Amino acid sequence: INVLDIEAVANIAHENKIPLIIDNTFGTPYLVRPIEFGADVVVHSATKFIGGHGTTIGGIIVDGGKFDWRASGKFPDFTTPDESYNGLVYADLGAPAFALKARVQLLRNTGATLAPQSAFLFLQGLESLSLRVERHVSNTRKIVEFLKNHPKVEWVNYPELPDSPYNALAKKYLPKGAGSIFTFGIKGGLEAGKRFINSVKLFSLLANVADAKSLVIHPSSTTHAELNEEEQRTAGVTPDLIRLSIGVEGVDDLIYDLDQALAQA
Repeated sequence: INVLDIEAVANIAHENKIPLIIDNTFGTPYLVRPIEFGADVVVHSATKFIGGHGTTIGGIIVDGGKFDWRASGKFPDFTTPDESYNGLVYADLGAPAFALKARVQLLRNTGATLAPQSAFLFLQGLESLSLRVERHVSNTRKIVEFLKNHPKVEWVNYPELPDSPYNALAKKYLPKGAGSIFTFGIKGGLEAGKRFINSVKLFSLLANVADAKSLVIHPSSTTHAELNEEEQRTAGVTPDLIRLSIGVEGVDDLIYDLDQALAQA
């Protein structure tokens, strides 16, 4: 799990007159607001933390409205007339040109319209976003500390840990917490990883993340099983890697489940 130096990348992007678009799904609007650090457009998979319960598929585009689409001459889709929309020039529409183009052209062409019930569920999820993310983060911190000191665990990758190369960036961009999705390495490699995920009882063995319920996956034997070990390592997957997405259940129950599964690994 990495933390991007948003300001540094934004400066490079703007020096070259290109927009910085950030996927803030894992960060959530509660933990970090990339536009305040120089991002031009932010996207979210609303299916994750915003909806909160894995019940609805959808996404969000937030246009910061500050990028000059004419400055570089690199974006003719924004600066030349759209003949399919009566010659409309999106750069002439003012600040939210990206969002308006996405809505009036791409949405029209693809038909990806959000159902009313889906919109209702996302709006309902937003009402409790801050409360849920606080619980996600609180649970995660306690579980990270537990795993860090467990004899069956080789390493833990979480940006708030002092030995993480992203610790300073996490303090800068994620002072409320570095989210609830992280990885650790289990001693015993591939076979131990298989035994571990088959031994959990409260955690759900699923490939998605950012749900109210806690999720676990052993990529080497599941999502990346068709790749050989060299290909897996190229993709950032090692035989010992376990990914956790921590939910909002009672943290003592979650720790108990991890402990008993590690004992069987």
